[in-house]
Amino acid sequence: MIKVKLRGNETTEQMLKRFKKLCEKEGLTKDLKRLAHYEKPSEKRRRRGTRKPLPVGARTGQGSAGGGTGGPGGRGRSGGGGRGAMD
Repeated sequence: MIKVKLRGNETTEQMLKRFKKLCEKEGLTKDLKRLAHYEKPSEKRRRRGTRKPLPVGARTGQGSAGGGTGGPGGRGRSGGGGRGAMD
């Protein structure tokens, strides 16, 4: 907790200036600005620059999320009933 006592013949403006300087030094103003609005977890990661490691299948490119090859059970690129315009 930050405490500021009035010194000798110091004005309230000078005391307030010292208080603000101490708050900035402690990082309190930075935290308040950061916590003022909700930040999505993805935005937090982007700001920090860290990411979770990818699962093994996703790293090698052999995951179940195929890219439209038309394999068994899939619709391929000509799929039907989708939303939006054609490519």
